[in-house]
Amino acid sequence: MHNPLSAAFDKRIAYYTERVAVRLDEILPPATQPPRRLHDAMRYAVFNGGKRVRPLLVYATGECLGLAQQVLDAPAAAIELIHAFSLVHDDLPAMDDDDLRRGKPTLHRQFDEATAILAADALQPLAFSVLANISDVTPVIRNKLVKLVADACGSIGMTGGQSMDLAAEGRALSAEEIEHMYSLKTGALIHAAVVSAAYLSDDLANDRASAIDAFGRTIGIAFQIKDDILDVEGKTEVIGKTAGADQRLGKATYPDLVGIDAARARCESLLSNALEQLDDLGNDAEPLRWLARYIVERGH
Repeated sequence: MHNPLSAAFDKRIAYYTERVAVRLDEILPPATQPPRRLHDAMRYAVFNGGKRVRPLLVYATGECLGLAQQVLDAPAAAIELIHAFSLVHDDLPAMDDDDLRRGKPTLHRQFDEATAILAADALQPLAFSVLANISDVTPVIRNKLVKLVADACGSIGMTGGQSMDLAAEGRALSAEEIEHMYSLKTGALIHAAVVSAAYLSDDLANDRASAIDAFGRTIGIAFQIKDDILDVEGKTEVIGKTAGADQRLGKATYPDLVGIDAARARCESLLSNALEQLDDLGNDAEPLRWLARYIVERGH
């Protein structure tokens, strides 16, 4: 892999996505190792064309803080494993009952429902194994990373947000309630991706740590509102999943509550707020600024 250090961050996207893919390939058991069907399904869940936004946030934050890429590989890969696990569960018939993910059959459609559940169940502990075995950091930092990701994917994070999402189907929520749900369902893991790099920086000043924390929380909510907008406006062949699925399921979404124009305006407002949080980091924060704009302006 060639690392284009002198290029703008968007020119480094391919490098970082390949870098985390190599690490994930090393971490995941080979499909030839028994139980073969389970390991094949785990790899299908992880290597299915994702944008790798969460690992990119880890690397971008690491660049802002001047961290070595090697120390960022483990949290980048672990958080992507958690994300993959969550998508498999979200797509199940008992949840969102989706047939497509990233333009391909969802895992329970490609294999079967039982294998999908087991594959997701195996991806989650694998992520914590990766975090627990990070080398060249202190036990205190390892423990902080494990707790960060555990909180982000548990009942006070992603899983709790999904539970709230299911409970809200067919109900009207306020904008504040929807954003709180989004801060857990989607935002918690995005926030963990950003903050994980900050945890690896030994001498991070409090004001810079606070700025990174606030950025992570804000851009996570913007990400989900943008997903809502794409569900309304996007085409299945472009967004890689069934367009209009949220409306079909009667989900409480931001565009459904306030309309598509107001949802776009809120997304832009959150982007502006997230960028303002980075002001004190100066030019060092350009990678995060680029990713923030990408999250809000992406077409899929």
